Amino acid sequence: MIGRLSLLIVALAVGVAVASFMPGLTQSVRKAVGLASGQSAAQIRGDTTYGAEQSKPKSEPADETQIVKLTDEQIAAARIDLVPARGGTIARRLTVPGTIVPHADRIARVSVKLSGTVAELRKRLGDSVSKDEVIAILESREVADAKSEYLAAKLTSELQQDLFERDKTLWEKRIAPEQQYLRSRNLAAQSAMRFNIARQKLLALGVLERQIAVLPEEPEESLRRQDVRSPMTGQVVERKVDLGTAVGRDNLETELFVIVDLDRVWVDLAVSPADLPIIKEGQGVTVTTRGINDKADGKIVFISPLLDKETRSARVIAEITNPDRVWRPGSYVTAAIAVDEQPVPLVVPSSAIQTIGGEKVVFVRTPAGFEKRAVAVGHSDDRFTEISTGLQSGEIIAATNTFPLKAELLKGQAED
Repeated sequence: MIGRLSLLIVALAVGVAVASFMPGLTQSVRKAVGLASGQSAAQIRGDTTYGAEQSKPKSEPADETQIVKLTDEQIAAARIDLVPARGGTIARRLTVPGTIVPHADRIARVSVKLSGTVAELRKRLGDSVSKDEVIAILESREVADAKSEYLAAKLTSELQQDLFERDKTLWEKRIAPEQQYLRSRNLAAQSAMRFNIARQKLLALGVLERQIAVLPEEPEESLRRQDVRSPMTGQVVERKVDLGTAVGRDNLETELFVIVDLDRVWVDLAVSPADLPIIKEGQGVTVTTRGINDKADGKIVFISPLLDKETRSARVIAEITNPDRVWRPGSYVTAAIAVDEQPVPLVVPSSAIQTIGGEKVVFVRTPAGFEKRAVAVGHSDDRFTEISTGLQSGEIIAATNTFPLKAELLKGQAED
């Protein structure tokens, strides 16, 4: 019994030795000698762990070839505007020609209301003026006569009023007869009427209330001088007289200056009759022209019910702001009228989109500079383009001057 057990142990030992030096043995033989896979449990556990690590998604570092590195100072120097991606509207627009004209309610023609000569001209062409600012001074015998008449009427009225008050007191005390009281009252009323007429005449000649009030204290030589004041704030665009020019009645020049406020201007548009049914007051308008990079947004304020006899087009007026005086009256422009608007969840300025390798991309602001981001675009108009995928709301992108970013990115990729 002991002999058989010894033979079995020897055979097992020989089998293990043979299996270790003969990897070609079948799996059944290896199982028989207890070598199921040729690996220990520790090795198996280690391989399983490695496999799990291999199967985990690794966070890839940012591709440096997709980033244009720029500092804040370089971005400012390149004049790259930054805007957030956000919701907006895509509009269908009708494009029509137009002309910039002054706002009809912001034109003032400074005219004189009396005959005289120009003694001073305080404003030149192009000068800015404020409302009620003195822009010229006239010397006029007519205004001197009117002021003298006013002063005499004022003195007479005050004297007659004093006499009336005295005669009234005497009559009430039964010292003076009633007839004297009635005569004084009548003369006081007449003098007051003449005084009021003289005052109204000065107002009609353009003398202000505050100037009339201080007339009794004014020096005598100032009676013939009359201030010409600007009726509005604006800019002198035309001056029709020179120093010493006779102005006023008898076929003489009456208009001295033309003042225009150009903070707001009109756009005179020509719209064909076929397009009139889709044009409504209040619709938005975007105005552009050659030589000016800026665009102006405004609204339609008037649609003429008449057609021009020669062009057979309708006159449509849009109003735009002009704080920097960029839009000069007389300039030809192109106006895009928004006739239909559709809200979309995410839009970017059309100038922000570039094409690289056949795909649409935008440049997203990162701490290092700008990252190229491929996007899918949808509808667009002359201002905005819809972004379907590739960008999230609120992300900051380069909106203008994006072509240099594209060129720099392609240059970096070529060098790599």
